[in-house]
Amino acid sequence: MMRKAVAVRREEIVLAALEQIRARGISGVRAADVAQALDISTALIFYHFGTLEALIIEAFRQAAERDLANLRGELERGGPVEHRLRAVLTLYGPSPPANGWKLWIEAGAAAMRDSRLRAVLQRLDLRWRDAVVALIAEGVGAGEFRCPDPHGAAWRLTALLDGLAAQVVAREGTVTADDCGRWLEQALGHELGLELELKKHGRS
Repeated sequence: MMRKAVAVRREEIVLAALEQIRARGISGVRAADVAQALDISTALIFYHFGTLEALIIEAFRQAAERDLANLRGELERGGPVEHRLRAVLTLYGPSPPANGWKLWIEAGAAAMRDSRLRAVLQRLDLRWRDAVVALIAEGVGAGEFRCPDPHGAAWRLTALLDGLAAQVVAREGTVTADDCGRWLEQALGHELGLELELKKHGRS
């Protein structure tokens, strides 16, 4: 039987690791479970990634990069800055089933004990927040937003969504998508002087 190309095999292992993370959490992932899912040896996993920790970091990085590709798509869509900002915040927020947020929350907890994962998580997370800062600054420059501190406003808005995501994911049923949308609209009104646009808002 022909051996699979290195890139193909690595991708298979990463995808299997992501499934294990979603099912068991980062702390519950074992190389043996990833190997069993693919019907390969654990030695092959360590050949490609060196350690289980390196595999988990790569799995999270790839999943986060896919989220960021969606972010780039929204930023490149064009149109009024308010529409783009709302689209980016909706994409960032905890829309059902919030699988992306489950992974970010798992990574955040594990990052407290792993400096390498923490560095990756912080770098990727800042790309989201920097995008929101830039959009708010653009809106202020165009006279569409009233905001003396775009950086602080961006961090407060994304921190609000971080907290709501934790409620949606960890305390299922306590906060709804409608709650998230309504509270985000109220925050946008407070931070940017926007009129309320009450509709559903919802990292996917």
